[in-house]
Amino acid sequence: MKNALKLILLFLLAFTCSSLLAQPFINEVNYFKKLDSLNAPPANPVLFIGSSSFTNWKDVKEYFPSYNILNRAFGGSSLPHLVMHAEEVIFRYHPKQIVIYCGENDLAASHKITGDTVFHRFKTLHSLIRSRLPKVPILYVSMKPSPSREKYLPEMSRGNNLIKKFVKKNRKTSFVDVYHKMFTKEGKIMEDIFLSDKLHMNKKGYQIWQPAIEPYLLK
Repeated sequence: MKNALKLILLFLLAFTCSSLLAQPFINEVNYFKKLDSLNAPPANPVLFIGSSSFTNWKDVKEYFPSYNILNRAFGGSSLPHLVMHAEEVIFRYHPKQIVIYCGENDLAASHKITGDTVFHRFKTLHSLIRSRLPKVPILYVSMKPSPSREKYLPEMSRGNNLIKKFVKKNRKTSFVDVYHKMFTKEGKIMEDIFLSDKLHMNKKGYQIWQPAIEPYLLK
């Protein structure tokens, strides 16, 4: 009897693990659902989605007090994860505007991922959003330079440029360049705007982002 129970428990554990692997970031998505059940999200928000640079911007509403912002970014995500969980993190909120920061983790995931890869992944996400929300403005925030990911700068720059060119040809889609604002006059990545991990930003970094992003936001 004990052996049978152990086998059942092992099976359930294996099933749970395989389910989580099949749906990466499902815990984060479920957490958002829990938050929504405790406090109803705002109607038609300016929706921030993407990876940890947005996730860690926990006081984002204080930077944009005049805007109806909802942050549903989840750290570690890449563009395919936004596509995978679009129903839960985008469409269910009926946003008036979608602000995206994503692509940096795509490059860091594998040496096979290039700026072109990020561009094509963004186009897939863009097409998905347009298929459901044809009139909702989309704002893409450029991938940022980080000291810990300096080796990715050439592909990051290429990806940013390809997305910028694509955005210019698409209505209700905008691109904001934070990349070039994060270098010193000597062309070095600013060190003092990052946390000790040299990847995530401190308040100084977000103070650079705020005036770059705000002109594009909808009230």
